[in-house]
Amino acid sequence: MNHFKTFLLMFGLLLLMMLVGQVIGGNQGMVSFFVMGLIMNFISYWFSDKIVLLMSGAKAVEEKELPQVYKIVRKLTLSQNMPMPKIYLMQSPVPNAFATGRNPEHAAVAVTTGIMNILDEKELTGVLGHELAHVKNRDILISTIAAAIAGSVMMASRMFMWFGMFGGHGSDDRENRSSGIVMLVVAILAPIAAMIIQMAISRAREYAADEGGSEITQLPLSLASALKKLQAGVQRNPQQISPATAHLYIVSPLSGGSFLTLFSTHPPIPERVKRLEAMASKINPGILPNNQKIVY
Repeated sequence: MNHFKTFLLMFGLLLLMMLVGQVIGGNQGMVSFFVMGLIMNFISYWFSDKIVLLMSGAKAVEEKELPQVYKIVRKLTLSQNMPMPKIYLMQSPVPNAFATGRNPEHAAVAVTTGIMNILDEKELTGVLGHELAHVKNRDILISTIAAAIAGSVMMASRMFMWFGMFGGHGSDDRENRSSGIVMLVVAILAPIAAMIIQMAISRAREYAADEGGSEITQLPLSLASALKKLQAGVQRNPQQISPATAHLYIVSPLSGGSFLTLFSTHPPIPERVKRLEAMASKINPGILPNNQKIVY
């Protein structure tokens, strides 16, 4: 269901980009938007991982520096017949982790120093399984394409907003004013729609990674416990992270109130915990007696 939902959302995002191009510049505008999207996707596909790692300040580390992470990742990748990703460390007290890379052969998994201080081995295994599920499902590529298309819509909408407000002077002032108003409305609403669709894609992929990671590790409750600890850690120490990379982290590094959660790239932690509980009961029906259920 999550994969099908992602497909529909991606298709909707592409249609939105083409619609904006059509409204702004007719068939030529639609083609221009499509070409612009291809160029941005090409750049994102080849260089997004390097850009994200540079922006996050993550540094590649050897096994002697993070032996526990190497041990867990090696065990999980061998069980899934996956290549060993590169391991990176971020010097930050905020507990978090993310994966990046265009495919399993060019993947990287990054953790913060903060996450190493608060999770036990099973919880860390659950988190790393989640990140490897992102790599296995090529979620990073999907998110990158979605971000590139949404970025194309937003950039072009801003550019043509000024044209809609100040351009279009000709013989028929009424027609020009009407056209300008339409373009202005599209320029305002299209970026909002693109952002909402992009966030919905990100949420769908997070749910899928929770499920996929739990299947890899068989530790859904440990992942649920880790998610609660990570969210508490982020709330105590909000991190200054670019919104452009926030969707990559296992827990949103951005703090915000209940209103901002409507526009979050991550699904609510209580809902993720609830789904992981349900998954745990399917893996082992006797694992969650009523008096041992996780209470958020």
